[in-house]
Amino acid sequence: MGLKAYLHKVQYYETDQMGIVHHSNYIRWFEEARVDYMEQIGADYSIMEQEGYISPVVSINCNYKTVTKFGEYVYIITKLEHFSNAKFSIVYTIVDAATKQVKAIGESKHCFINKDGKIISLKKENKKYFELFSDSIGKETKILLDE
Repeated sequence: MGLKAYLHKVQYYETDQMGIVHHSNYIRWFEEARVDYMEQIGADYSIMEQEGYISPVVSINCNYKTVTKFGEYVYIITKLEHFSNAKFSIVYTIVDAATKQVKAIGESKHCFINKDGKIISLKKENKKYFELFSDSIGKETKILLDE
């Protein structure tokens, strides 16, 4: 089975006075989907952190295409766009679960650091994680029909 897109139900607290999702929440959804993606490829973020490998966000962007409202369901489709020894980027597409209309697109860039904050090379530090990320370049989550 392939990688599964992350499904999110919009909560009331995520909306603003105009009744639409506040722009900051899309970035949170990117993070939720990224953590889910990493788990699916075998690079569970919490385990990586316990082992001393941290991947902070170094840049992030989001282009908003249309509004999202309370109660709607959205899929966040993620793809590992780029990976090198010490950095990676993930692209995101948020789509309405019912209509498949694109709500937003974005990208986050990350590096790998140790607990001392020093940039590290996964190829040198952890071959297992290096191979998991290498094998996942270009792999995108999909909306499964059974949902």
